[in-house]
Amino acid sequence: MITIKIFVFNSFQVNTYILYDDSKECIIIDPACSNQSEFNTIEAFIKEKELKPVAFYNTHCHIDHVVGNYFIDKYYNIPLGIHKEGLSFLKLSKITGVAFGFHIEKVIKPSVFLKEGDEVKFGHSVLKVLYAPGHCNGSICFYSEKDKFVIVGDVLFKQGIGRTDLPTGDYDLLISNIKNKLLTLPDSTVVYPGHGGSTSIGSERKFNPFLK
Repeated sequence: MITIKIFVFNSFQVNTYILYDDSKECIIIDPACSNQSEFNTIEAFIKEKELKPVAFYNTHCHIDHVVGNYFIDKYYNIPLGIHKEGLSFLKLSKITGVAFGFHIEKVIKPSVFLKEGDEVKFGHSVLKVLYAPGHCNGSICFYSEKDKFVIVGDVLFKQGIGRTDLPTGDYDLLISNIKNKLLTLPDSTVVYPGHGGSTSIGSERKFNPFLK
């Protein structure tokens, strides 16, 4: 069984996820810690639970979701995985960071490019990769069929969707991917977004005004 710990970091209030199971191996999704103090919160939790980080991932490469990549790489020296279509955003993150008041010490190069249908494995656990651009190119989701949850980045929110007015945003594509990649999951599937509280596929099917 996968346990999920959520931290909320930086001025954009990004959800950073640590996933682990009884093997004590863990992965980190969207390290948004923007300073040493925020990273120390992650480090303290990992030490407390005696976890072993084995990899980290970005659901997409907007600056607020990648600002902590440097800290994770520096302290844990574990591979970074993204979708290759997010690479252009990642390469510009040092420059983009300045515009939003973030200091990016170093842009971390990904070791793994994930694509639709790939599997992310840690300990005894497996997550399936879903490719769902529309908010921006390179947007991926991580789905656990066994534990009935999906981590969606900024693709879908509680009664909302990711904004599409930024570079490579595409409203029609986003709606199509939500309907064809996410709403096809069981209603009981818990949805963990990049910002804000969790929801469920069934709830969004019923109440999300963008999906009527």
